[in-house]
Amino acid sequence: MTRADLISRIAAIYPYMHLRNIGRIVSIITEEIANSLKEGGRVELRGFGSFSVRERKKIESRNPRTNEKITVEEKRVPYFKPGKQLKDMVNGREVNERK
Repeated sequence: MTRADLISRIAAIYPYMHLRNIGRIVSIITEEIANSLKEGGRVELRGFGSFSVRERKKIESRNPRTNEKITVEEKRVPYFKPGKQLKDMVNGREVNERK
């Protein structure tokens, strides 16, 4: 699913909302998740999953084409851990939603 597909699906559920506003909402959500991760935070969406940042150490590797040794510097990478509800939905299991 692309960003445009997501906006279209939301628009189908909420026909009274303008596409422009739905697009802004999707942008705000993704930007806030990215900003939180950039600051080293963690974002948890109950039932969906959590986003966090993991640290990768500096490693020595090699270029497979030239066999030349290279150094891959340490870096921070985003990580997503799916929640139980999402896992159950993907596997076609009954999902018990909390109310």
